[in-house]
Order: sequence, then structure tokens, then C-alpha cells
Amino acid sequence: MSDTVPPASASQVADDPSDHEGRPLYWLKTDDPEASVADVAAGTDVRVLLPDDRRFTSLRERLTQEGAEVRAVKYWMEQELVRSAAADAGAGGLTVRTGVAYSGRTGPTHREGPDAAVAQDAFDVMWRAHAPQTEAAAQVTKTQEAVPASWVPFLPHDTLNPAQAQAAPEVLESKEHLLVVAPTGAGKTTIGMFGALRAVVDEGRKAVWLVPQRSLTDELERELAAWRRRGLRIERLSGEFSIDVDQVRRADLWVTTTEKFEVLCRTSSLRDALAEVGCLIVDEVHLLGDPERGPVLEAVLARVRDEDSQVRVIGLSATVSNAEQVAGWLNARLIHIAWRPNRLTWQLPAIPASSDWSFGQAARTRMTNSIVATVTSDGGSVLVFCGSKYSVRSTALAIAASRGVSTAGVRPDDLEGVRRVCEAARVGLHYKDWEYKREAESSFRERRTDVLVATSTVAAGVNLPARAVVVRDTRIGMRDVDIATVQQMFGRAGRLGEGENAGWAFMIVDEAEKRHWQKQLAGGYTVDSQIDSSLADHVLAEMVRGRVRTVGDATDWWSGTFAQHQGNHTTEPLARALKFLVGADYCRHTDEDGARDGIAPTELGVLTTRVMVPTAIGHQLRSTLARTAVPRDADTAEETLIAMLSTLVPKLARAPIGENLKPAVALLLHNRGKSSGGARTSAVAAEEFQLPYAPGDLARAALLTAANSPHAFVTPGSDVSGVPHSVLRPVLEDAPRYLHWLGSQGYPGTVHPWVAIVAADLSRRVRWRRCGPPRGSGRLLWMCENMATPVHANAEVPSMWAAARDRGLRHPDWDTRTPPSGNRLDPSSYAALLRERVGRNEWEVRAGRAVVRAPIRRTFTTWVGHEYQVHVVRRGETTYSTTDSGEGRVGRHPADGAALFSWRGDYRATGWLADYTSA
Repeated sequence: MSDTVPPASASQVADDPSDHEGRPLYWLKTDDPEASVADVAAGTDVRVLLPDDRRFTSLRERLTQEGAEVRAVKYWMEQELVRSAAADAGAGGLTVRTGVAYSGRTGPTHREGPDAAVAQDAFDVMWRAHAPQTEAAAQVTKTQEAVPASWVPFLPHDTLNPAQAQAAPEVLESKEHLLVVAPTGAGKTTIGMFGALRAVVDEGRKAVWLVPQRSLTDELERELAAWRRRGLRIERLSGEFSIDVDQVRRADLWVTTTEKFEVLCRTSSLRDALAEVGCLIVDEVHLLGDPERGPVLEAVLARVRDEDSQVRVIGLSATVSNAEQVAGWLNARLIHIAWRPNRLTWQLPAIPASSDWSFGQAARTRMTNSIVATVTSDGGSVLVFCGSKYSVRSTALAIAASRGVSTAGVRPDDLEGVRRVCEAARVGLHYKDWEYKREAESSFRERRTDVLVATSTVAAGVNLPARAVVVRDTRIGMRDVDIATVQQMFGRAGRLGEGENAGWAFMIVDEAEKRHWQKQLAGGYTVDSQIDSSLADHVLAEMVRGRVRTVGDATDWWSGTFAQHQGNHTTEPLARALKFLVGADYCRHTDEDGARDGIAPTELGVLTTRVMVPTAIGHQLRSTLARTAVPRDADTAEETLIAMLSTLVPKLARAPIGENLKPAVALLLHNRGKSSGGARTSAVAAEEFQLPYAPGDLARAALLTAANSPHAFVTPGSDVSGVPHSVLRPVLEDAPRYLHWLGSQGYPGTVHPWVAIVAADLSRRVRWRRCGPPRGSGRLLWMCENMATPVHANAEVPSMWAAARDRGLRHPDWDTRTPPSGNRLDPSSYAALLRERVGRNEWEVRAGRAVVRAPIRRTFTTWVGHEYQVHVVRRGETTYSTTDSGEGRVGRHPADGAALFSWRGDYRATGWLADYTSA
């Protein structure tokens, strides 16, 4: 994300005189020094792209003498011929032949028609990129001449590059929304700074800087370190848990992920602070078209883009093909920056298409090694992007072996072995959970290593420029990589700095994929709305915020979405979303305020929105659990609930895992998460334990281990029964959100009590697994969390838990009114928390009746099998009959019982659920 000042001169492309219309084509890409141009009729437009290498000097001279136009390109590796038999290539005579590496075949693949037209376009892009160049003076502008003097101390350089100089007056001279579209590496971060400084320094308002993922908050925070030193208050907002609301209110600039900002927008306590925001800078705004991140970003922008909004939007985008359409939706002035800091050459080396996964992986590895060797032997550095963490480690090992370092006995899951071998080979690794990723970053920046193998995290913003980029895999986890991500990866090639002013990007594709990627890269990325996939979530969020109170309000909101702007004018998607929300009990029709078409969120709807559980997933969980037989014991209950979550929550079901770890996961499942023996013993056992792997198995194994082997997470180690912590961690970080959502439904009575109590206990045991909490610890952990307050929970809860256990406490039902050490609540808040505990003597159930003595409002629920009744208990003593419909059995049968819930989340229950009262 770092901006750098360009050199004193920049290469300018001269006019290209070689566009020859009305002639047959013979356009050749080759890396063969013995290549020839054969069977070419007189007058044919012959063009050749070949390597800029001394081995090709004679070929270049010969082809030029024969009348061909030749352009030499450094590190060229593609083989392809596009030709037409007649001058009119569109008459069906255009063909393409593609060379495929490591195929073992005698000839190239052959295509015609649309495939050949795509190949022609791709050739033309590279041909134009390598037109003869002339040197022209770069337009470097002094910063102090372009922006107010009060901004200069906050900006990173004393000069602006042409892109920044072009954008500066647009930010300064109007209050319009802006969409800045520029090539990667053009310095868009400084342009975003202009918008923030105008809001904070000039107008005395807040600014918000949205980035697509957490790693970018790290990078941007480093960029803004000077702002802190000069007195501006910057608050970084990312991560899983709560924030310091007071600190956020005081901050001048919030740096946050889009998802975290949406959480803030749904937090009523921050509405006053949100009203002070004057500028919203959206980094990578083209990710509107991303299937995962796009819907939330669209919902945020739909809220602030209208003419009445007091928030100025400055969108920073990579080059996209429909920038005018995006700008039109945002009501923004489009700033289209043509200047680029360097020339980027991209290639798509092809390998054979094969149903044999191992063969394909081997071919990708061989091609990667070849590219790495070519570039690094010339003194360059290479970033290699892989689709999974396992692929990062296996590819890094393969590169190390190709450099002559022995990798004997080192497997990709041997993390220390991988690190040792790769360090000796000057190869770094980088992914989210890699313990040494910061060290890898600094080593690569300082060129102590010249190869860095990484996941897409680096592409998304960690500032690590390289001479060349290799995209090894065309899939990330379980999905195909999208063009926006590929553009981000390619954008890391040849970034200014470290002497790199040109870049080379290689994407390894199989022969069946090549045309698709040529079309995507030559045609550019088109931003398409993705909000329809989660429309119900966003309509519900607007209800909870109070912006949608009627069906008419919802229709008005829909008319402001990018989806509607792109031509989806029907309200049918909205009608389907509203019908679903009502049917799933997330909202209800109402005639409040005299509105005939009124709609309002239910208590379940408010909870779902604030916890940010997708409505479709939540409905499926509740529906499936409602049909599930009531378990007869705690073990069965936990296994049932964990199995449901692991298969019904897509993110958990699709959690990535390498083939080599599947036996260890199967062994954990066989043992119901009860780990035993050391890593070596577990690995040996797993080798002999083979079962088919099903989606959700990793999540199930991780959650069962947290539930049944809490000791496995107390002592730091690299793995649990042969499964690395880095593999388990993503599941164990995401699952508590869904468990918390289920656990919070005991008080409103929207799930069966057994679900609420088991989920509440599990959610805290998983979250605080480093404390080693056994079953029944949820209530004590609940008390510790509330006493610590969300801001201090991570620091205080483990020590409060340990102190309580040392004193023999297994539950929060102590009699003393003196708060324990670590409590952050004031006396009145602590007293209120004590009243929220469900006490031992608050209720009793006897045949025929239940007596509840509640100090404050409670929910009392009784059940027989699937059927349960929810009673709202007011303050004082209330007696409930339990004789109707056979309810006199309550408490006598494992599938029957009663439970009492408090508003803040405490509970007590009869039967086997009493196991969750105390640890």
C-alpha cells in the first residue's frame, strides 16, 4: 500500500505505427531460438514476441530481414501462434495454436473462432505494451505547491507523482464524492490521505478509512505512524472482539475493515460518533464485485452515497472496465488516471489439463521453479502466490530443493523443518498464521531473501514489491481465484522502489483455462453487484438501524443499491427477501404509526444483525435443530450441536486442510476429540488410520477437541495430535460467533433450551480455550467477561479465571458483594451484574407446578421433548402450572426439563443440563 515517488524520468510509449489493417495475420509468441515463420503469404502482418536474450539475437535478425516486426521481451516464456488465412480475420479464418509445457505431446493445442479472437486481443495488449519507448521528463510536483501548508507535515513525501498531482485539486476544490481509478502502484494511498486531511485538519470532522481485510489495517497503520506523532488520534478497528467505545468516539481517524465498520454502524452507542464522520475513504472499492466482501461494502455505500448524506466518499480503485457505471452509482466525479509508474508484462505459461491432481501440481511446481530460476539468476526478486497454506509450504520446499538445498525428510507439515530448509535457500514464507511472517517480510524487503512464497494476503496490501510475480494456483481454497485478486497479485510486480521500475507477472494456467484468463486480463475487471446473494441480511440491518420501517422504505433503499443501478429494476428480489425474513421470524408486519405496510425486526432479528450471522445460515441452523431429538446427556448434546455447526455453516464446512493432515483429523474424530500421546505418536497412528474425508470434518475435530481436550490448548505447542494449531485456529476463531448467537436465544426463547445452554457454554470454552476450561465453565467465564468489560477481556479474563479456580470456585454464585481483583465495573454496574446471575434459590420445580422467585425479569421455559413453553417472569414470585399436556413429567425424563434465563446471559436448568451450572 506504500506510495513511492517516481524517478526523475518516466518511460513514455511512442506512437505505435504497426497497426496494419486489411492484411492476413501471423502473430507469434515464442521462446524457441530455432523458431521460424513458415508458409506466410506476401503482405501478411507478421509480428513476433520473443525473449530479450542473447540466444535469440540471430533469430531476431533473421526474422527482421524476412520482413517480420519483432519485439524482444525480458523473461518471455509463452508459445502461441495466432494467424488468419485471409485479411478478414473475423470471417472464421482466425486460428490459434498454443504450446503446452511438460505435456509430452508432439504438437501444440489448436483452437479457432472465439478462442482465437481472445488470443489475438491478448497478443495485442502485450505488443502495444512493448512498443518502442522514448524518455520524457516525469511531472513531479512539489507537495507544498499542490496542497495546503497544514497538510504537508502529514504527507509521506515532499513531491507528488503525476497521479497524486492530478487528484489533489479534485479533493481540494469540491465536496463531491470522488472515484479515483488508477493502476496498481500509482500512489492511491496518498490520494486517500488528501481526503482524510481535509476532513480532519480543515473541517474538524472525523474520517473513516475502509480496507478489505485485517492485514491492510496493519500496513496502513504503519503508513500513518507520522500522523500519531503529530497529535492525530488514530484508532485501528479490526479483529473478532469488542472495541473501546470511548476511545473510538475520541479518535480523528478510524482505520477499519468494511465488516468491522458495518458492526460499528449497527452499534447504537456509536451513532453520535458516526454523525461526526466527514469523509469515508474506501480502499479497493472495486471489490464491490467480490462475492464475499462486495455485499457488505455495497450496503455501506448505499447508506452514504445519496445526495443528502453529510459524508463524502472517496473511492480508490484499480483499473476496471465499468468505472463510469460505478461512479454514476456513487454520484461521484470520476478521476481516471492513465499514468502508471512502470510497465507490466504478464504471461500465461500453459501446462497440460489433467484429471490427475498430482500430475497437475507437479507441472505447476516445475513451471514455478523455472520462472524463479530465470528471474533470480538475473538478480531479480520473485513473489510466488499459492492458493493454500499447505501449497505455500510445499512450493517453498520445492524451490529450496531446486536451489540445491537438501529437503530429505522434511514434509510440508513440519513447520520448523520447512523454515530451516527455506532459510538456507533464501526462500521466505508468508501467510496469516505463519509465526515468522514479519521476519519474512523484513528479509524480503532488505533482499536477504530473493523469493517469497505467500497466500493472497500479501497481494491485498502488504507492501512487498518484487521484480516478478508468479501466480502458481488458479484456486484459493475451495473457490476459483477472481480477476480482481489476480490484478492485485500482478500489481506487486515491479513496484517503484528498490530499483524496480518494470514488472513481470506470470499466471500458470492449464490449457483449458488459458482462454478464460486471456479474456479476463485483456478485457479488464468488470464490477458487478453481489448484494442479491445476501439481500435479506442487509434489509434486516436497515430495519434494526431504523432506516426501514415500512415496505415502502425498503423499496426506496433497494432503489439506491448498485444492483438496481446496474439494471435490476424489479422489486422481486426485495419481495423474496422480506417474505423470507417474516417467515424465519426475523421481522414481523406491523401497523405501528398508522402505516399499513409497516415492518419491524423481532428480538431474534436484532440479535442476528448485531452478531452478524447470515440470516439464511441462521434459519437453517434453527430449523435443523428444531427437528433434532432432544439429547439425553451432555456428551450427545455437544456432539450433535458441533456436527450441525460444522456442516451447516459454509465457512466451517469448507475450512481448508491439506491432504496430508486428513488422516490425523480422522483419528481425532474417531477419538471424539480426545487427544492422547505426543505429536510423533499421533502422526504414526494417523498414518495407519484412513477414512474418507467429508466437508466439515476439520471443524468437527477442532471443536470436539476444544470441548473434550481443553488441556491441549493450555500449553503452547505447534499441534494437537498431529494437526497444527494454525490449521485449527481459523475454525476456533469463527465458530464462537455462531455458538454465541445460539446461546443468546435462551432469554427470547427462540431455540430449545438445551441448544441455548449447550451453545452458551461451548462458545466461551472455545473462545477461552487457552484457559483449559472444562464443561460447565461457561457461567464462570460469563461472569469474568462481564467484570473485565469487553475492552479488557483478553487481558483480564485468563487471570481472573485462574484466580477463581485457585480459590476453588467453579461457578459465579459467590455470596460476597466485594468484587474480585480484575473487576473493571463501577459499584452500581457490579451490583446490577450480580442481579443478573440466576441464583440457586430463584426457582423450584415440583410435580404439577413451578415456583419462580425472580429479583428482576427472567424467562422461564419448560419442555417435554420437542415442545417447549416460554414464560416471561416479572419481578417477584410467580407460580406456573406444569400439569397441562403431560407437563407434570417435567424434570423426570432426560428429554424433559425446565430452565431459567436472565437478560444478560446467565442460566440454570434441570436434568442433565444442570451439568452446565458449574465446572
